[in-house]
Amino acid sequence: MVYVKRVWFSNGIHHHYSNDKFFPEISKDYFAKLIKQSVGAKFPIGKGESMAQFITRMTSYIFDPTVASKKISSDNTQDLIKLSASNFYDNVTEKEAEDFYYKFKVKDIRNHTPVSYGLNSKLVKENGEVKELTYKVGGLYSKPIEKIVFWLNKAKDVAENPAQKAHIEKLISFYQTGDLKTWDEYNVLWVKDVESAVDYVNGFIEVYGDPIGMKATWESVVNFKDVEATKRTEKISNNAQWFEDNSPVDSKFKKKEVKGVSAKVITVVQLGGDCYPSTPIGINLPNANWIRKDYGSKSVTMENITYAYDQAATGDGVLEEFCYSPEEINRAKKYGSLADNLHTDLHECLGHGSGQMLPGVSDDALKNYHSALEEARADLFALYYVMDPKMVEIGLIESLEVAKAQYDKYVRNGMMVQLTRIEFGKNIEQAHLRDRSLIAHWCFEKGAAENIIEKKVKDNKTYYIINDYQKLRVLFGQLLAEIQRIKSTGDYEAGKTLIEDYAVKVDSEIHKEVLSRYSKLNVAPYGGFVNPKLTLIEKGGKVTDVKIDYPGDYTKQMLEYSGKYSFLK
Repeated sequence: MVYVKRVWFSNGIHHHYSNDKFFPEISKDYFAKLIKQSVGAKFPIGKGESMAQFITRMTSYIFDPTVASKKISSDNTQDLIKLSASNFYDNVTEKEAEDFYYKFKVKDIRNHTPVSYGLNSKLVKENGEVKELTYKVGGLYSKPIEKIVFWLNKAKDVAENPAQKAHIEKLISFYQTGDLKTWDEYNVLWVKDVESAVDYVNGFIEVYGDPIGMKATWESVVNFKDVEATKRTEKISNNAQWFEDNSPVDSKFKKKEVKGVSAKVITVVQLGGDCYPSTPIGINLPNANWIRKDYGSKSVTMENITYAYDQAATGDGVLEEFCYSPEEINRAKKYGSLADNLHTDLHECLGHGSGQMLPGVSDDALKNYHSALEEARADLFALYYVMDPKMVEIGLIESLEVAKAQYDKYVRNGMMVQLTRIEFGKNIEQAHLRDRSLIAHWCFEKGAAENIIEKKVKDNKTYYIINDYQKLRVLFGQLLAEIQRIKSTGDYEAGKTLIEDYAVKVDSEIHKEVLSRYSKLNVAPYGGFVNPKLTLIEKGGKVTDVKIDYPGDYTKQMLEYSGKYSFLK
């Protein structure tokens, strides 16, 4: 059982939540007893299913390690859907899912504006027939979607400007119809709106949770623009064409004309769905490559979130434990926060928005390896450019010491520190963890002859240090060029080889050592965020202010949300 010991708040305050209190082990019998004693509770009992059968089914999910053991399986030698514990498919094999969508993709093969088939639906097989259940009003998950529409209608009525009102109305239409062409029309309108101070992300967006990378989870973020901090990201977006032109990528995979790249720093107000309680630190949308090419993309760095992480990490001892030298520690403390924010800026604003697909290549050609490769592509773009003299020239950093701090952290994390998030003996499964492992281990291997990254042991502890930052930058550029080629051409086999060779397996001795060293710090490997509680202040029937409270109990907030807002009975 994983228990998050620390909870962060959006104003940067962190709270050591029940550090010494862990949930007791619960046996199958005790679990069954709890259910039987829960008189009046409404359980999701299946049609024709008895309570005893329900208890047996649920205990197998919770206690049997062979049942639904992985959220996402990456074992491509077997059926990825059957081995994954996702809720996107019911009684459907991987081949049946691919065959179902193939007929749509064939029609779209020469279409410049293909829709993202399957993004907002569940695929099921009933009476031998495979069919979609679409998420929409009147469809699957109608009740919660009706509430989303209810609140979007409220937002539409107080929109800042006509552009914002137009994309909110289009989003409402999408939820009412489930039409993915309408979803694309919404995204085009949304990405064009760069004037609104208050903005949002809302919809079925990211496909990380689907083993074959087609179906999305729902997420929502409400935010407002940090005007002063956005001056930093505007320097990047204003030079987007320069960055694209000077990329180490083959010219045929570059955008000839970069359109509509906008970037801003935001303050997050509320998080929902797949962004709560664990949130991204940056976002770049929309995901459809043709929209990125024709209309651009909108990037955000969530600076109150990164600030909270930085504040929480102060004095936790991780730097002192895993940095090799005082010089490395001091550089991290002096430049680490800026380096992280710039990495996020470049990753989101330019990394995800860079490059282009060759005609006829599908967005999901890389299947189960897509997410990790896409994150690696964006990370490599950021790593390559954070060390570029252009960063000093346009006033983003005072010296390349900032870039060195980012390189140190990336190698340290990819080779060692992120292993604290993985159970001993397990492979790396999550896309972002795979991304960092791939980059660090590939560069370690390719730079071995010149000792660019060196493994050192001091006082029986392992460290990885960088001996030549400029040569490491060259390696980042080489790997970026290859991953862009893989994406642009849809080279599944080459992508598979990179991930399987460098991103999945874990050195058991290093893993054991890292877990032992990290455990002594008493630091949780993951953090969760508590949403602020917003109360409207009204006078004369008009809202005059908003009162903000910061709840101190994460469990209480979750139970409150479940009691008041859960429609998924």
